[in-house]
Parts: sequence; structure tokens; C-alpha cells
Amino acid sequence: MDVALAPVGTDLSPYLPDEHGLFFIYHFTTDGLRTKDPAQACWTWRSYQITDLHARQEIGAERALPGPVRDAFLAPSHGCHIDFEDGWLYGDLPDLKHDFSEARGLVHFRFAFNETMLVGARKQPLESVDAVRKAVENGSRKFRSPAELIEAVTGQSLDGMSVELGKLGDTLDGIEDRVVRDAWHNERQALVEARRQLVVIHRQMATITNLFRHLDHSHRNELPDPINDMAARLSQRAHTLYHDGEQLQARTRLLQDELMAKLTMQSNQLLYVLSVMTAVLLPMTIISGLFGMNVGGLPLVDTPMGFWVVTAVSVFIAAATYLFVRRLGRGL
Repeated sequence: MDVALAPVGTDLSPYLPDEHGLFFIYHFTTDGLRTKDPAQACWTWRSYQITDLHARQEIGAERALPGPVRDAFLAPSHGCHIDFEDGWLYGDLPDLKHDFSEARGLVHFRFAFNETMLVGARKQPLESVDAVRKAVENGSRKFRSPAELIEAVTGQSLDGMSVELGKLGDTLDGIEDRVVRDAWHNERQALVEARRQLVVIHRQMATITNLFRHLDHSHRNELPDPINDMAARLSQRAHTLYHDGEQLQARTRLLQDELMAKLTMQSNQLLYVLSVMTAVLLPMTIISGLFGMNVGGLPLVDTPMGFWVVTAVSVFIAAATYLFVRRLGRGL
């Protein structure tokens, strides 16, 4: 880099970038362990805040990056991609936001690496990157090459999405149980939200699968064997999650169909009740309307029992109408 970085041995914040837009810089030995001595480093990992102007200037000034890689790294993000150029694998892959972010969801992790350098960048704290960073700091995992670290980051991201799919599966189990028990009246919104999340994750799994397939088909003869193997493993994992997401989506569609069927049945029952009430009250409405006319010659006006006679006739006709409608309803 042309711009001075933090002094050797300085621990930067993994969540707040420094004045150069740099979150951290880790050096790795040939054994895959972190070292604070750059002279012992076999390769280096730098992580930047991609929206920071100073970070973009440093990345743009990095002479080791080929022009197409640098341009793609600094270009506005328009979706996921992965490609290979002059010994550099670079791309933009989905990841989960960290738990302490404002909202849970998918964001992108941008990277470019060759055998001796890995440059990563992000807009927001990422769950998988933070998990790998902690593994580097406590020495619980060894990363002998940038390819191993990128596979670990992507693998963590896939694991996180697998956990999200598991939670959505549990949510669908609960909704299904309540639908079977006919306690489904408050489940429509939960089902819609579950399906929305499934669509997002399922779409990202399809994207990752297609990206690594494209990488394999387009650069099979150019890619080093470790990167080829990494792409094959990640593609297989993403493909498995893709099918898991498909099964959950099929369940959500079936549950939505069942809920719609129950709603239709409930609406039909309400319409039937309203129809019966209308049929029962119609004769009584006609009689009350006739006797309510302010004209001469109304029968039973001078009869002391006239009111009760009319009431009895109305109740009798209403009962007969009700029995007729009930019988007609059973026959349909």
C-alpha cells in the first residue's frame, strides 16, 4: 500500500474502522497461525469498510490488484458475483448481518485474494466474518491460505443460513400444529413472514450455487486445484441448502392453501347463517310491514288477542321456513 498502515502489532477494532477505513490486518505463517511480525507472514488478510473514502483510496492504490479486480471491488454493488482474473479470485457473496445490527437479514461480503493476500470489505458487521475473525484471534483454526479462509467465511455464512432455515422449519411446525387443531386464526401473518424469509434465503442459495458452477465452467483450466476443490465443496453445500429451502417453500404453499380452504369454509358457513337468518326473518318482515300500513280495513285491529295471533302466525311461518332451509341445506 502507498498509504501508511497501523504500526506492527497494533490491534485495530473489528467493528470500528481506523482513519484509513481499515478494521483489522492479520498476518499468517505457513502453518496457518496468526503472527504480528510481517516478516514471518506467508499471507495477509485486510478488512475494510467499503463505504469509507480512505479505504476506497487505499484499495484503488493497491498495485498488486489487477485493474479488472480493482474496478469490480470498488464498483457499486449490484448483486452477487464471483470471477477469476490473473491469479485473483474475487467476488461479492451474501452473508448474514451480525446479531447486534439494527435488523437481521442478508448483506454482502466483498473479497479478492491470490496466494499471498486477501482483501475483504463490508458495509455492516457480518456474522460469518466475525466468527472467522474470532477463530483467528484465539488460534482455534489454522488458515494456510486465503482460499481456506474464504471457504471458512462462506461456510459460516451457509451454516448461518442453515440455522435460519431450521428456525423457519420450527415456525412452520408450530403453524401446522395450530392449523390441525383449528387454532389457525392468527397464523396468516406469521406464515406470510416465514415465506418471505424463505424466498430471500432460497434465492441466495440458488445464486451461490449458480455462481460456483459458473466459476467451474468458465475457469476450470485456470483455477488452482485448491480453489477448484473449494468451489466444488461450497457449491454442493449451497445446492443441499437450496433443496432444503425448496421443501420448506412447498410446505408454506401447502399451509397457505389449507388456510385459504379453511377461510373459504368459514366464509361459506357465515354466508349460510346469514342466508338462513334472512330466509327466517323475511316472512316476519313482510307481515310486520303489512300490519304496519296506516290504512283502514286491517284485520284483527279490534280483536283483543290480535297481537298474539299475528305473533304466533309469524313464529310458525319462521319455524317452517327455518326447517325448510335446513332441510334444503343438508340436501346440497
